[in-house]
Amino acid sequence: MALATIGAASRLAGQAPAPTAPSSVSQAAGAARSPRNANYDIDVRLDHAARTLAGRETIRWRNTSVRSTSELQFHLYWNAWRDTSSTWLREQHLIGGREPRPGSFGSIDISSLRVRLGSGAWVNALGRVEFIAPDDGNRDDRTVMRLALDDSVAPNSTVEINIEWAAKIPQPFARTGYIGNQYFIAQWFPKIGVLEDRGWNTHQFHSATEFFADYGEYNVAITVPAGFVVGATGCSTARLPSTAACTTSAGTNNGDGSATHRFHAEDVHDFAWTTSPDFVDLSRAFEHPTLPPVRIRLLLQPERRALAERYFSATAATLRLYGEWFGAYPYGHVTVVDPAFQGESQGMEYPTFFTGRARWLSPATVQVPEMTTMHEAGHQWWYGMVGSNEFEHAWLDEGINTYATARVLHEVFSPNQIEARFFGGFIPWTIAGVPFSRLDNDRLAGYRDNAEADALATPSWRAWPSTATFISYNKTALWLHTLENHLGWATMRKVLATYFERWKYKHPTPADFFAVLREVSGQDLTWFIDEAYRSSNTFDYALQELQSDRLPDGRYRTTVVARRHGEATFPVDVVTRFEGGAQVVERWDGRERRAIFQYERAERAASAAVDPRRVLLLDVNYTNNSRTRAPQAAAASLKGALTWMVWLQQLMLSYGFFA
Repeated sequence: MALATIGAASRLAGQAPAPTAPSSVSQAAGAARSPRNANYDIDVRLDHAARTLAGRETIRWRNTSVRSTSELQFHLYWNAWRDTSSTWLREQHLIGGREPRPGSFGSIDISSLRVRLGSGAWVNALGRVEFIAPDDGNRDDRTVMRLALDDSVAPNSTVEINIEWAAKIPQPFARTGYIGNQYFIAQWFPKIGVLEDRGWNTHQFHSATEFFADYGEYNVAITVPAGFVVGATGCSTARLPSTAACTTSAGTNNGDGSATHRFHAEDVHDFAWTTSPDFVDLSRAFEHPTLPPVRIRLLLQPERRALAERYFSATAATLRLYGEWFGAYPYGHVTVVDPAFQGESQGMEYPTFFTGRARWLSPATVQVPEMTTMHEAGHQWWYGMVGSNEFEHAWLDEGINTYATARVLHEVFSPNQIEARFFGGFIPWTIAGVPFSRLDNDRLAGYRDNAEADALATPSWRAWPSTATFISYNKTALWLHTLENHLGWATMRKVLATYFERWKYKHPTPADFFAVLREVSGQDLTWFIDEAYRSSNTFDYALQELQSDRLPDGRYRTTVVARRHGEATFPVDVVTRFEGGAQVVERWDGRERRAIFQYERAERAASAAVDPRRVLLLDVNYTNNSRTRAPQAAAASLKGALTWMVWLQQLMLSYGFFA
C-alpha cells in the first residue's frame, strides 16, 4: 500500500493497509519551515591529485537568542585529525583506538576572514581569531574557533561572514575522507555554532559525539574532475522547490577537465557530499496515498548492483512507516549512498542524505543492508527535522531512532537470521536456528555488558568514549520499548508523533521530551525516568526459590520467592503455574529486596517466573527470572551440546571446502 512505483524486494512489499498519516504536508515552494538563521553560500574545489579542498563561503547568521553577542564561534571539525594532540585523537588513544596511519591526517586552515554587520562595510577580521577549548582546556585542540567582534550582534540582528580556507582530506576518519577514487566529505566547512539564551553552545569535536547546528538554506557549488558523479544534501539544481524531483546532471563542464555541480537545500542544519567516477546512479519514486512523494536516489558500488532493490525497498519502508507513525518526510528527495569497501563512511546520516552498509555477499534472510539503511533513513526525523543537540543529548536522536528502527524491522523484515562471517568478514554463514529478534535490534547485548558505564543524563561529550553508544543507543531503545510494553504501542506512537510535530525544526531538550511523555500518557512516570535516565543503576529481577511441600492433609504448600538483585526498581508480575494448568499472577511493586508468596492447593507448582511477558527489557539477566520444580539442566545441556556440535561441524566443513 505504501508505494505504487517502487519495485520493492518481496520481503518488504505487500504490507497491510496503512493508517492515515498523523500529519500531511502542504507547503508552498520555498516557504520556510525553520528559522533559517544560519545560511551558507559555499564554493569548493576538489584537487583529486593533491587530496585537498579549496573553499570559500559566505555565512548569513541571525541572532535568534535573547542576548547580544560580542563574539562568534565556529567549528573546524577536520582539525580533530590534524595531529595526535587533538581532543578527538587523545580520546581515541585513551580507549585503545586505532593509531592514525602515516599520511592519513586531515586539517583545515583559514586564509581569509571578513565580517559585515548589517549594511556596514566588510572588515578584515582574521587577526581576531583564536582557538578555544571550552570542554577540556586542551590548548592543542583546534576544533573550535572564536572571533571577537567590534560591535555586538543584538537579538534578531544579522551578521555576514566571508571565509576562505584550504583543507587536507584525511584517509578515512569518522565517516570522512577518501579511499582510492571515492570521497566522502562531511563536517568539512567552517560552521557557525549555536547561540542559545544561556550562551554559545559550541563543543569541541569528541570521539564519541556527533553534531549540533542551526537551520538554514545552503547553496553549494562543488567542482570535481569531469566524469565524477556527485551526491549531496539537497537537490542538484539550484533553488528547486523543496517538493520537486532532483536532477542527476553531469554538472557544468568547465573546459579544464573539471565540472561544477550545484546543490540547493532548505531548512537543513548541515551539508555533506560524496563523489566518485565509479558510482552507479539509480533512482526510484516513493508514492503513498497520504504522504508526499519522494524521489530516492541511490549511489551504488558497481559490485553491489544486486542489492539495489533492497536499498530502495528499505528506504521506502522507512519513509512509509515513520511517515504514518510520526509525521511526513517533506523534502521530496533523499540520496542513499552505498559506501566504498574500507571507506569507513558506512552508517551515517546527514540532511536528505545518508550512507548505508552492505556487503558483496548479503543473504536475503540477513538484515544487511536493511537495518543500517532503515536506521539512517530514520535519522531524517530525529536528527534532521528535530534538531537534537547530539553533543549533549545524543539519545534524543540515536536512542529514539534505534527504538523506532527496531520496530520497523520487526514489521517488514521478520523473521531474519543471525549470521557469522569468515575470511575477514567476506564469507557469510547464516545460522538458521538463531533468529534475529526485535530485542536484538534494541541492542540488549551491548547494553547488558556496559549498563553501569554512565547515567543516560550524563552530557554525551562527557560519557566514556568506548561505551557511550551502549548508553545513548541501546539503553534508550530498551527503556522506550519497556514503556511501549507498559503503556501500549498506541500511546508510545502518539508520544513520538506529538514530540515530532511540536519540536521539528527546533532544538528540544530532554525536559521537552519528558513533558510530552507525561502529557500524552496521562501518567507521572518520574519514578521510571529517575531509574532509566538519571541513574546508572541496573535492573535485575530473579526467581530465588520455588518449593512445593506436601501437607498432612494431602495438599501442597507452595512458596515462591522473587528477588531484586539490581538497584533499580520496576513493577513486575510474578506468575506461578501449577501442575493442573492453573496459574496465579501476583503484581509486585519490585521495591523490596524480595517478595514471598505462599499458596495451599491440591496440586504442586510446576514453575514460577518473574516478568514472564518480558515487559522490563532493561533486565540485565533474564536467565535467572524463572524456575521449574523438576530440574531441566540435563535436557538444556544436551540441547546446547547438540547445537554446538552442529555449528562446529558446519564450520569445519566450510573451512575444509577452502582448504
